[in-house]
Amino acid sequence: MKNNMKEEEGTGAAVFESPVAGGAAAVMAGGKPPKRKNRYYTFLGKTYKKDDTIVGLCFILPALILGCIFVITPIVISLAYSFTDAYLLRLDEVQAVGFDQFVKVFKDGFLWNAFGNTMVFVVITMPVQLCVALGLALILNTKIKANTFFRWAFFVPVMLSLAVTSFLWGNLFEHDGLINAILIKLGIGEQPFLDDPGQAMGIIIFISIWQGAGYQMLIFLSGLKNIQPEIYEAASLDGANSVQRFFYITIPSIMPTFSFVLVTMLIGAFRLITQPMIMTQGGPEDGTMTMSYYIYQQGITFRDVGYSSAIAMVYTIFMSAIALTLRKVTEVKD
Repeated sequence: MKNNMKEEEGTGAAVFESPVAGGAAAVMAGGKPPKRKNRYYTFLGKTYKKDDTIVGLCFILPALILGCIFVITPIVISLAYSFTDAYLLRLDEVQAVGFDQFVKVFKDGFLWNAFGNTMVFVVITMPVQLCVALGLALILNTKIKANTFFRWAFFVPVMLSLAVTSFLWGNLFEHDGLINAILIKLGIGEQPFLDDPGQAMGIIIFISIWQGAGYQMLIFLSGLKNIQPEIYEAASLDGANSVQRFFYITIPSIMPTFSFVLVTMLIGAFRLITQPMIMTQGGPEDGTMTMSYYIYQQGITFRDVGYSSAIAMVYTIFMSAIALTLRKVTEVKD
């Protein structure tokens, strides 16, 4: 270890020099100590490191820019149009109409029909898809043979385009499609799958569950992997059966994952548009007309941008309220 020593002039005596002598001497001489860069800052009562904040901002900046362009800006424009009589082919002649468009929303019988169809889809799809996804995750969380194969098999529908799968399933269920051909060969006879409102909505629900369950299954599986096996072993030693372990260990342990899946599934169900657009065009007898498809139809087909924007605003507020309530109910409290 080196000593900070220097030889005093004229005497040859060694004198110890402190590493902080320069700063202390400056203070003793009445000067100011050298300034140190402030690398931290306080915001809303919390202290952050400037370097980490700059790096974080650099990472989120591209997503922030794209979000402002393709999410925030359209929402603001749609909100502005909802108070006008904007028509797609004459946007240069827009006039303000106040809340007239919103009053029209609540008097539109076709809209309430679309809302009812959407709620039927949500109420049936969500619990069934949730149970299927959780059931598949529980099965794949055990040591079964060909576990990797089944994971891929259940997840493959998620990777396929929803438009493509809707087109293929639509062809299968057509009156001259493969499924009716098989039913005729079996002597059952042709079925009006997509020509009957009830059956058409049932088919759309089935396709949505078939394609979406694999994604939720993967999220549930990641949550189940985080549960320590020792907890189950201890519960077994205490005499807990499989049902008790499921309700008192598994469900509480994956509750944050459960809440996330529930909210994302709810938002996805409310946004249903691709399947009815491709398979039934909202028919038959508007039996598969959904809110998202109705908004699209009003804004693009009928070019009534003002009314379409008003519907979108009301529907967005409704969806946000339901999603936030569901999130609050399923929130895990410390």
